[in-house]
Amino acid sequence: MSEEKRKKRVAVIGGGLVGALNACYFSRRKYKVDVYEMRSDIRKAEVVRGRSINLALSVRGREALKRVEMEDEVINKGIRMYSRMIHDRDGTLRVIPYGRKDQYIMSVDRRHLNEVLLTAAEKNPDITLHFEHKLVNCDFNTGEIVFKRSDGTIVKDVVDAIIGCDGAFSAVRNQIMKNTLFNYQQEYIPHGYMELNMPSTPSDECAMAINHLHIWARNEYMMIALPNQDKSFTLTLFMPFKIYDSIKTEDDLIDFFDKNFQDSIPLIGEKELKEMYFKSKALPLISIKCSPYHIGDKALIMGDAAHAIVPFYGQGMNCGFEDCLVLDDLLDKHKDDIGAAFEEYTKVRTVDAHAICDLSMYNYIEMRQSVNSRLFLLRKKVDNFLTWLFPRTWIPLYTMVAFTRTRYHECILKRKWQDRVITHFLLAFGGTCCVWAGLGIWQIYQGNLTLPVRLLQLSKSLQRYWS
Repeated sequence: MSEEKRKKRVAVIGGGLVGALNACYFSRRKYKVDVYEMRSDIRKAEVVRGRSINLALSVRGREALKRVEMEDEVINKGIRMYSRMIHDRDGTLRVIPYGRKDQYIMSVDRRHLNEVLLTAAEKNPDITLHFEHKLVNCDFNTGEIVFKRSDGTIVKDVVDAIIGCDGAFSAVRNQIMKNTLFNYQQEYIPHGYMELNMPSTPSDECAMAINHLHIWARNEYMMIALPNQDKSFTLTLFMPFKIYDSIKTEDDLIDFFDKNFQDSIPLIGEKELKEMYFKSKALPLISIKCSPYHIGDKALIMGDAAHAIVPFYGQGMNCGFEDCLVLDDLLDKHKDDIGAAFEEYTKVRTVDAHAICDLSMYNYIEMRQSVNSRLFLLRKKVDNFLTWLFPRTWIPLYTMVAFTRTRYHECILKRKWQDRVITHFLLAFGGTCCVWAGLGIWQIYQGNLTLPVRLLQLSKSLQRYWS
């Protein structure tokens, strides 16, 4: 039998970020790969609608790109973001670092990244790209897949395995649901998002500090800004749909921005803001949990098809890319036994995918509300101090998620342990303070003011430190 005939065939459904990367991973393992994408070739489109322009690339995503030798090409077109820059209503700016001085996430352009991955896949002789192919049916017994092309013609193929990377509204997942006992949960949050643009200045400089993720946190809603290579910023507005609906005129819009995001108006341009806002539409955000991810050795769903995540932890793409790493490791472990790898993938990945879905929901509260809380800022200081004391033991939650490959569910468990430690410390500290306060009162009663004066001095010193 020839080398060509010995190769197993895999169909990757979806030519987005995870699908294109997955194709590169399978080709490394000497599989013949066909990528089927419902849309036209993104590389030939003038405008790509319905997708976020910017993405935050962190360690998990970079490690996945590194394995297929594409990390350098991607990060060379990215911009480092070392911290959050908080814009208060009065124009005050506050910087909250993500971690150590050498830790940063990358702002990358979605379209550029997708184009890089598709081009890398296309150059591989074992990968064939098919655009404008909509999946209409799968047979998980025979491996037959049926597509409808944009011209209405029907195309059929038979493969050894079907990999569903076709997004939150996955056709592969829908087919799996019809053929097995399948758990499925989806949640639309009451907030939608709208993307705007902040251009570079007339002198071709950045309108704001470039190496930060800018946040206008306003409790019920917020706006964020990520830097672009052309010195512009992509703004994303997150608000309840009822607020979008309440903004009916240009005056309503300017009044709303003047009240909540005043410092952004001159940087965006009042005229440009009006044009962009009323030409755009607020889009929904969905979170999806499901299981199992596979059917025998015939099908597996990955990326948003398996775990759609709201974007507030910047982990949607990173988690999807890490999916490719996890599967690749399991195929190594099981010596390319696809059935065994798929089965273990469901076992190990489901708990982590559900964990990052929950963390992303939690982080929306943190981004729009908690960053304005003194308690949140105090916790950040405590975490930083304890990390300095115990760098190998005490790792803050965000650092674990963004700058390590600690499994997502373990990040949550470790955070809960940290919360218990701090709670016990505060209880002990509070008890000690009560004892010293009691002693101070007793000393005052006895006419000795030495201890009370020293306690007062200590209290003032602590107050100055935390302020």
